[in-house]
Amino acid sequence: MPDTADSSVDRRAFLASAGATCLLGPAAIAAARRDTPLTVGVIGCGGRGSGAARNALEASPEVRIAALGDLFPDRLERCRSGLAAFDAARGSVDDAHCFVGFDAYRGVLACDCDLVILATPPGFRPAHFAAAIAAGKHVFMEKPAAVDPTGVRQVLAAAEEADRRGLRVVAGTQRRYEDSYLAAIDRLRAGDLGTPVAGRCFWNMGGLWHEPTDPARSEMENQCRNWLYHAWLSGDHIVEQHVHNIDVLNWAFDAMPQRAVGVGGRQARTGAEFGEIYDHFAIEYRYPGGEWAMSMCRQQPGTPGRVEESVTGTEAMLLLRPGFARIDGARSWRFTGANNDPFREEHVVLQRAIRESIPHNDAPTMARSTLAAIMGREAAYTGQEITVEAAL
Repeated sequence: MPDTADSSVDRRAFLASAGATCLLGPAAIAAARRDTPLTVGVIGCGGRGSGAARNALEASPEVRIAALGDLFPDRLERCRSGLAAFDAARGSVDDAHCFVGFDAYRGVLACDCDLVILATPPGFRPAHFAAAIAAGKHVFMEKPAAVDPTGVRQVLAAAEEADRRGLRVVAGTQRRYEDSYLAAIDRLRAGDLGTPVAGRCFWNMGGLWHEPTDPARSEMENQCRNWLYHAWLSGDHIVEQHVHNIDVLNWAFDAMPQRAVGVGGRQARTGAEFGEIYDHFAIEYRYPGGEWAMSMCRQQPGTPGRVEESVTGTEAMLLLRPGFARIDGARSWRFTGANNDPFREEHVVLQRAIRESIPHNDAPTMARSTLAAIMGREAAYTGQEITVEAAL
């Protein structure tokens, strides 16, 4: 994809504002009633796109799915039938509003949709996000923002345009919408840890799905169906999955790392069916205030799972997992409230922002966390220390 974003993205501003709030720019769209119906287009009808579409329907009774697009007709039909079964009145989409192929996103964007869900493999995300903003659509975009620096810059440029147009953007970094995480970060900001100095994050798990190669298909189709294992489509699993955990540390330190060193490799997944991505990474990140963090992710069958983040301060340590938060130290605390469903909450927030003209744009924050994950990947791939300036 052509690199058109450099001229409109100020790199110094990007690097200096890593902790910026998600609420950006002036509202440019007139406020609407809370019960105003919203129409949704879905670009990418796999498991995550289908799930996000259902979450959008769950978020409000005044939402309906208006269009579907996917590279493959079988995946579109699976999503289509699932949404119709979930809610026939609001989830059914007719043939005229279903689109298949590499240009399916254009068909969806040409429909009468208030917002679009972007849930294709991440390699397509920057182009789809830029096109959605150019078409005047509000956006829910899955993580990560991109798979390479060119894509990060394209997302940042489109995010600026979204602010100029008063468009709302929510990203699929759902921990930022989960009550247990929000309560814990409030405690951190209030000083319950003292001064945060170090962090750790993990996404260690067993194996994941893979799509067998079919000799009757083209190489392109085989790779797109097996997208997780090709870096041009997924960014490798440190970018595609572990970005969640890295994002939490960036949130906690209110910054993004300035340099990374690390290791990684292919130890368990060595067959051709696993493409060229690694199956483990271990990265040390250094932050601008002197804080450091250790990041570890692994996808190897038969190994124990560990998905969590921790932040160590001068007075206490915070431990975080989905639905769980605890501080050990001088000001001990444990989250005991009723946790929410963050996947649904993302859409509640987006729909409210659209209806009430509340400025909201997660894209720059997600782009920074994506770039941090890319830094770690490149540090492991090359064996070199990677700075944020070089990565961008």
